[in-house]
Amino acid sequence: MRIAVIARIFGILLTVFSLTLLPPIGVSLWYDDHTHISFAIAFAITLVTGLFMWLPVHDLKQDLRTRDGFVVTSMFWLVLGSFGALPFIISPQPDLSITDSIFESVSGLTTTGATTITGLDTLPPAILYYRQQLQWFGGIGVIVIALAILPMLGIGGMQLYKAEIPGPVKDTKLTPRIAETARALMVIYISLTVLCALGYWWAGMTIFDAVGHSFSTVANGGFSTHDASMGFYANNHAIMLVCIVFMLTAGINFGLHFFAFHNRSLRHYWRDSEFRFYIIFTASAALLISGYLWVRGVFDPAGSFLHGIFQVVSIGTTAGFGSENFAIWPAFLPYVLLMIGIMGACAGSTSGGIKAVRVMLIMKSGLRELDRLVHVNAVVPIKVNRKLVPERVTDAVWGFFAIYVLSFFVLTVVVMATGENFETSFSTVASCLSNIGPALGDAAAHYGEVNELAKWFLILAMLMGRLEIFTLLVLFTPAFWRH
Repeated sequence: MRIAVIARIFGILLTVFSLTLLPPIGVSLWYDDHTHISFAIAFAITLVTGLFMWLPVHDLKQDLRTRDGFVVTSMFWLVLGSFGALPFIISPQPDLSITDSIFESVSGLTTTGATTITGLDTLPPAILYYRQQLQWFGGIGVIVIALAILPMLGIGGMQLYKAEIPGPVKDTKLTPRIAETARALMVIYISLTVLCALGYWWAGMTIFDAVGHSFSTVANGGFSTHDASMGFYANNHAIMLVCIVFMLTAGINFGLHFFAFHNRSLRHYWRDSEFRFYIIFTASAALLISGYLWVRGVFDPAGSFLHGIFQVVSIGTTAGFGSENFAIWPAFLPYVLLMIGIMGACAGSTSGGIKAVRVMLIMKSGLRELDRLVHVNAVVPIKVNRKLVPERVTDAVWGFFAIYVLSFFVLTVVVMATGENFETSFSTVASCLSNIGPALGDAAAHYGEVNELAKWFLILAMLMGRLEIFTLLVLFTPAFWRH
């Protein structure tokens, strides 16, 4: 591991990130909300730190190797999350502690959407805008790392797509091809954001809310400018429909979007096994929950299907918007929604969770073992997209699942040890580890009531979930540090 190479990368990252603090200054001046000084100070601190790290090694020409890539990828959200918290720490509104500020910033950048803030409707517009912008930049960071960097490192959920996805997936080091991939993905990401904002505006949102919610929708983040989240617009079915469509779209592998963009064709979507699994699973869950809401009389038929479909898509894509307080829905529904969110949407999308392709492979593997019980000597291959899945990939998926479950239980126990009850601990860890956002128990409305020590463990859970767990845990293995 070469410190100079990593310092150069983070110097560039912080310098570029400092520029993202300029738009909120403009928003503050436009709305005259008096928060521009806070953002200006945060901008200066971030810029100076970035230049301090970059200038001494700016002419270094060495490539970023695989081991360096693990460090950069793992530290990406932690470093930016810490500097992203500066406006929350400095600004008198919303008057957050350092812990809550970092929690809010990391939650935004990892597109988790868990919040410690109440009274959103009365906050300065610049602060509201900045929260939404954090998620938008976090979303494109998720996409670039998932599609361009993790395959090169040989981890994550993208092994199956190495042949199809553009980028340096066959290289032994990070090369300029990542820049080409990132530019193409940025064009798609920005295009979806613009279309989403126009859709919200057409459906009746103000321009400010339309832009802000388009940021968090395409990022599948879930931050809103209102305490009621999308429930603020629950009576506007057009807005709800726009939100559903773009959450679903953002939950699709961006490699498929790239293929559609490059080849001007949509036919390949349904040919993709993970996409079919994702759509069929989401539709089935939406029908189940909508039907149960209707049968139990929670809403009228129209309301049951509107809120049922919306919440399944929102939690399933790990966006985490709320049209209603699903924590008070009857019987098993809140827990079913959390389980749906733990799966998440497609690999290579802005969603969190285990990812649909892994769940699909686990199911196929389980069914194969059942077949082998009956036909002991049978050779039952596992295929995805009509291609044989190597045993190495299946083993990696089971390994990921085992570590995911172990991490989930350990973190749940640790959060309980800080003083939180079981329901709060279980749901907040599930939500943060899967980057969903909403939780149950004392965190049903917001995370402000969760104790500070527990919040630090939940920050760790958010980072682990966003980094596909292995990327972070590998740094703690002795083999990683051996030369």
